[in-house]
Amino acid sequence: MPLTGPLYVRSASAPPVPRALPLVIALTGFTDAGSAVSQLVDYFQDELDPTPLAVFANDVLLDYRARRPVISFEQDHLTDYRPPRLELALAHDALGQPFLLLSGYEPDFAWDAFTAAVLEFVEIFAISTVTWVHAIPMPVPHTRPIGTTVSGTRSELTEAHSVWQPHTQVPSTAGHLLEYRLAESGASVSGFVLLVPHYLGDTEYPAAALAGLDSLTVATGLVFTGDDLREENREYLAKVDEQVAGSDELSRMVQGLEERYDAYMAGSTLATPMIHTGDLPSADELAAELERFLATRPTGDDDKR
Repeated sequence: MPLTGPLYVRSASAPPVPRALPLVIALTGFTDAGSAVSQLVDYFQDELDPTPLAVFANDVLLDYRARRPVISFEQDHLTDYRPPRLELALAHDALGQPFLLLSGYEPDFAWDAFTAAVLEFVEIFAISTVTWVHAIPMPVPHTRPIGTTVSGTRSELTEAHSVWQPHTQVPSTAGHLLEYRLAESGASVSGFVLLVPHYLGDTEYPAAALAGLDSLTVATGLVFTGDDLREENREYLAKVDEQVAGSDELSRMVQGLEERYDAYMAGSTLATPMIHTGDLPSADELAAELERFLATRPTGDDDKR
């Protein structure tokens, strides 16, 4: 069981925070197809250098045995213990526009307390909009743009950018609970679910992170460059296309997904649903074949980056 104690600690050196900023939420957790959110968190930390405002307590929220911290071993001693981090920070986009960023791991415990704390921050800082992103695997082709399912209280975003609107029940994440409680409170909130090709769901797919950044831009007006991600994606897709071209099975699979995707997007009454469980190889089989290819590429490829 988690220890009791303060849920978070406010930074003593935190700068003044302008009111009415947008809040962006990126939590790694239950599902992260294409490592979309993990890549977003890395991008925000590496490229934007956010300033912490409040750091949440791992001993209250984190299951260490489920997500073990990393520690370095140097010959005969241990160095550089790095536990996961969940924080609220002040960041700036590529144009210098400020926004608030809640990023890190999805809490394992105390969801209600965590949600109440975030709602309190929304009130304290008079946050203008809340936007969060996560990703799920879908039977869609990598040769088409990554679509999104959009939820929340901003109908203009749902109408313009939600390509799949199911009636279903899914395992909840902390992000879902946050969106639900924020909507109840009357906040302006939107959630973008990235629909990532299922056969690439277990890989680190740069296009998924780029789609996440694009979704945040659409919802907030913030601008993110992502130049490194775009270059990584070009190299990644070249390798995937090479593998698909060399396999009749993969080629047929991608062609079938393209046909269903195009028919669905065209709104044809004859379109086969995007959710298809019939004559396609399993996601595990396709992912395994692609992973084998990517793992066995010549070592010189890394030197060309």
